[in-house]
Amino acid sequence: MALGVPAVPFTYVVHLLGVVAAVLVLVWNFHFRGGLAWSSTNKALIFNLHPVLMLIGLIIVGGEAIISYKSLPLKKEVKKLIHLVLHAIALILGIIGICAAFKNHNESGIANLYSLHSWLGIGVISFYGIQWIFGFVVFFYPGGSSEIRRESVPWHVLFGLFVYILALATASLGFLEKLTFLESSGVAKYGSEALLVNFTAIITILFGTFVVLSAISQAPPAADDYAPISVD
Repeated sequence: MALGVPAVPFTYVVHLLGVVAAVLVLVWNFHFRGGLAWSSTNKALIFNLHPVLMLIGLIIVGGEAIISYKSLPLKKEVKKLIHLVLHAIALILGIIGICAAFKNHNESGIANLYSLHSWLGIGVISFYGIQWIFGFVVFFYPGGSSEIRRESVPWHVLFGLFVYILALATASLGFLEKLTFLESSGVAKYGSEALLVNFTAIITILFGTFVVLSAISQAPPAADDYAPISVD
């Protein structure tokens, strides 16, 4: 059941927290971790792509895709296209981010898929892809019948929120896992980098919380609702 409050104020908070989260993860990986690279003798730079792309892609862009129906007073078809494209961008960035983690592990002689974070991550990206394909086929092209679309909407929304919440949980585990490794290799437990990572995780969780609140709140009237009524 949708909350009986307008979604727009929640979406403003989402936008703000998204910018903050993106800045924090970039500061962490450029200032403290040395930057990003797809190919480098410093394999840590390859791994740095993983948290940056997963957070900015799957969490932030994915969150913006979820609230696009609630934050934009546009025509329904326009919002549908924005929703589809943003989710596609999030999925692509997420896939590249996961590939970066595998590339780092393989080139560094580190085992793959040994942690709960990695298991959940593979599940999330798989579910995300299935959700996107289903949405494309049923709601975009070739498109299901009006009855199929009507019956699919609540399940599509419910499964989408489930996958997104699972992505948030997986990201939280990722922050914890990475920080644990860093602290075991000498990063101070109460140092500036450790605090930055924890604050980034908190902002990420708050961002996701407001995405969900936006998704279950009342959308603004669509542009179609303002169209003049024909009397012909």
